[in-house]
Amino acid sequence: MNKAISLILATLIALPVAASDPKNGKKLSRKCSVCHGQLGVARDPEVPHLAGQSARYIEKSIMDFQKGERQDRRMSLIVKNLSKEDIKDLAAWYSSLELSVVDPNAN
Repeated sequence: MNKAISLILATLIALPVAASDPKNGKKLSRKCSVCHGQLGVARDPEVPHLAGQSARYIEKSIMDFQKGERQDRRMSLIVKNLSKEDIKDLAAWYSSLELSVVDPNAN
């Protein structure tokens, strides 16, 4: 293997990975719970459930609201000042929640 490629790979492997903190995400979710529910299950049919969603989807959605690519007056205000770490933590919290589905036709 080329020495330059080996050096790049060694550097990438040695870089610390910022882990998301679902406990912090749970704390941050207090503001979200007004609309999305305490455990990410919304009561309002016009508000999406967040529990069990993929972290990637939640991160992208929040960032889209921050950038103005998605529009909602409440969401835009709530997420405006979230850092990237806050967003990752929120996403980690909501994606860690498990949902179960029951088929009403199954017996």
